[in-house]
Amino acid sequence: MLRAACLCVCLFWLYSPTYAAPPNIIFILMDDFGYADLGCYGGKDIRTPNIDRIAARGVRFENFYSNAPVCTPTRCAFITGRWQQRVGFEYAMGYGAENFVRRDGQWVKSTDFHSFGLPTSNPSIAKFLKTSGYATGAFGKWHLGLRDEFNPLHHGFDEFFGEMLGHCDYYKHDYYDGTHALRDGLKSVQHDGRYLTDMLNARAAKFIREHARKPFFLYVPHLAVHAPWQAPDKPNTPFVTKESMYDGTREIYRAMVERVDLGVGMIFAELEEAGVAENTLIVLSSDNGGERLSDNRPLFHNKTTLWEGGIHVPCVMSWPAKLPKGITIKQPAITMDLTATFLAAAETKLPPAYQPDGMNLLPILTGAQPERERTFCWRIQRGLRTQWAIRHGKWKFLRDADTNDLLFDLEADIGERRNLYYEHQDIAQGLKKRYQAWADEMDASDRAFLVK
Repeated sequence: MLRAACLCVCLFWLYSPTYAAPPNIIFILMDDFGYADLGCYGGKDIRTPNIDRIAARGVRFENFYSNAPVCTPTRCAFITGRWQQRVGFEYAMGYGAENFVRRDGQWVKSTDFHSFGLPTSNPSIAKFLKTSGYATGAFGKWHLGLRDEFNPLHHGFDEFFGEMLGHCDYYKHDYYDGTHALRDGLKSVQHDGRYLTDMLNARAAKFIREHARKPFFLYVPHLAVHAPWQAPDKPNTPFVTKESMYDGTREIYRAMVERVDLGVGMIFAELEEAGVAENTLIVLSSDNGGERLSDNRPLFHNKTTLWEGGIHVPCVMSWPAKLPKGITIKQPAITMDLTATFLAAAETKLPPAYQPDGMNLLPILTGAQPERERTFCWRIQRGLRTQWAIRHGKWKFLRDADTNDLLFDLEADIGERRNLYYEHQDIAQGLKKRYQAWADEMDASDRAFLVK
């Protein structure tokens, strides 16, 4: 009887799909999403049962950060797994950014932001995963360069469908100045009046359906809920202009989030139909804090700032085959940690020259290692706003507009209401030194351009 039981256990370990194959990996990145806009984070007015299901099947992070308070830098950090400052992305690409190129050792201002993008010489998570046999697909917002040379297909993705710029009309699929940046691979695609979120949901589901027999990496960087705020199922919505860009209501915002949640449900349905749901690592987060229609409670401020409301974002993760179910974790983490975590889950052999800045979270999530103290840095260096911040352990130092020295104990004051600088100047000085060491390292990087 004992011998038979042992044989059964051995056969389970040998043949269970949980342990026999590397996981599928799915990363759903929302845009300008509020910290409290999910049911599992206390949201009340938006229905997100499918996204909440990720948390129920796995882990909800309490202290997860985006690499930046705006779009492009966070996306760069995820794709490369490194601080975005090493490349040159301090801020989001667009007409409001300040762009510079290096000429004869000097920074010269440029007015053509379309000439910038993530060079293909940089590391790419998709390229790394392809070496481990993964099919790779990206469907959504790229925002790492408009020109063909910066297209996701040149960064290791087998398939791409989506918007190359930072936003678009959800029905006409054009940037507010009329630039058409919707691509299927390298091919420009004319609009057909369909709602963009629905198109991305359908392509993501199709990718799973076609690649479920081999490990796949699916990146779904939604444009929602970035402005313009346009509700689904309203095809006669007027074309967005610069003047109407930020018109909208919380009700429209709610409908946009719920359409993303519908797409997460479609993803779950495809995984279950293919029998691979248990061995799929799926994560949903946001590229930065919420915008003006978002609910960021209990955090202060929002997108474009280094207050918690601009960088402290929701993140949920599940991998039923490996991770515990239904837990909340306090471990501080950041977007580029997902890159290291995904590559570790896939057991990808990385080139010796590649040095990731993110940390593999799996040992902590599985309980193999205790939570650890982390240090994260951020900065904004531009005419309209200058800020820098560092979090080390529970302490956060924030320099706002070069006028205020602010120190917060985030464990006791996540809303950043009580400045403790006057009480703990020694801690503040230590954080300043840590930040300066980080800034010096970033500024020593070999960068050909700066977007700030």
